[in-house]
Amino acid sequence: MSANGRVVVLGGTGFLGRHVCAALDERGVEVVSVARGAPADLPPWRFLALDLVTRPVRELARELARELGETGAGVVVNAVGSIWGRRDDQMWEAAAVPTLRLLDALETLPVRPRLVHLGSVLEYGRMREGSSTTAVAETRPTSAYGRAKLAATRAVLDRFRSGELTGMVLRISNIAGPGSPDVSLLGQVAGQLLQARGGPAVIRLDPLLAHRDYVDVRDVAEAVVAAALSRRSGELVDIGSGESTSVRSLVDLLIQRSGLPAVVEEHSGTGRQHSTETWSRVDTGPAWRSLGWRPRRPLTDAVEAYWREFTEREDVATRKGEPSA
Repeated sequence: MSANGRVVVLGGTGFLGRHVCAALDERGVEVVSVARGAPADLPPWRFLALDLVTRPVRELARELARELGETGAGVVVNAVGSIWGRRDDQMWEAAAVPTLRLLDALETLPVRPRLVHLGSVLEYGRMREGSSTTAVAETRPTSAYGRAKLAATRAVLDRFRSGELTGMVLRISNIAGPGSPDVSLLGQVAGQLLQARGGPAVIRLDPLLAHRDYVDVRDVAEAVVAAALSRRSGELVDIGSGESTSVRSLVDLLIQRSGLPAVVEEHSGTGRQHSTETWSRVDTGPAWRSLGWRPRRPLTDAVEAYWREFTEREDVATRKGEPSA
C-alpha cells in the first residue's frame, strides 16, 4: 500500500482511534473514520456512522463494501473495543462482539481489505514481576475485558492462519497522553485537581500499588500506521514502552505538571478497576524487527501533552458555559 492510499478506521472517534486517524492523515493517507454516531466536533476527514453491534451482518457487509469501493480503501484498522466507562457485564458486547461481526461481514466481500486489529495487554493476564511479556506468552486473562479482547484477537488470528484475511494484530499496553478519557487514571486525577479550584486538592484514589507499561498514545498511533502500510501478515506484535512504571509516579507527574497543591489519599473502593494485574511490561524488540517501530516519547511528554489538552478543553467548556469535569 502506498502512502497516498486510503484506510478505514473503525472506532475512529475514540481515544486511540482519533490519534490513529491523525497519524494516518499526517502521512498523506486518506482516512475514513467510522463510529456508531458522529462526535460533537466532526473530524476533518471523511466520517461514516455505522454500528457494528446492532446492524445485521449482511447490511454491515454492504455498507463496508460500498465504503471500501467508493473510497478505494485497502486497509481496515479495528480500534473498536474500549475499556473506558464500562462495567464488566458490558465488556463482551463492547470488546468482542463488534470484531466477531466485522469478521463475518468481511468474509462475504469479494475483495477483502488488509486488517489491523488492536488487542490489549490485558489478554495476557497476570505477569511475573520483573518480567517482559512476548507474543508467544501464555494468555490467562483475569478480567472481563481481557477475556473479551482475547476472544476477538483469537478470532482474527484464526482468519489469518486460514488465509481468509491478511493483516496483523497489535497488542497494546496501557496508553496515556492527550485525550485520555475522564475515567482513566489521568482523567480522575485531573478532574479532582480542577474541582479544588486552585485550593489544596485532596486526590482520592484506589491504592496505587501497580507497575504498568505506559506508552504515549501518539507513539501507538505511529505503530498502527506502520502496520497499516506494512505487507507483513499473520503476526501478533506487542506495542508498549518496554518499561514498567509505578502508577503512583504517573499520578505524581501529573500533579507536578499542574503546579497545583495536592495530597493523595489511597483508599480501596474509590474508583473503578477492570483488572487486578500489578505488573506489566512488553518486549518492544519484535515491533522493531517487524515494523521498524519503537517508542519515541518519554512518559513525561505524555503527561505534559495530556495536561495541556485537558486545561485547554476545560477553558473552552467554561467559555461556553458547559459543566466542567
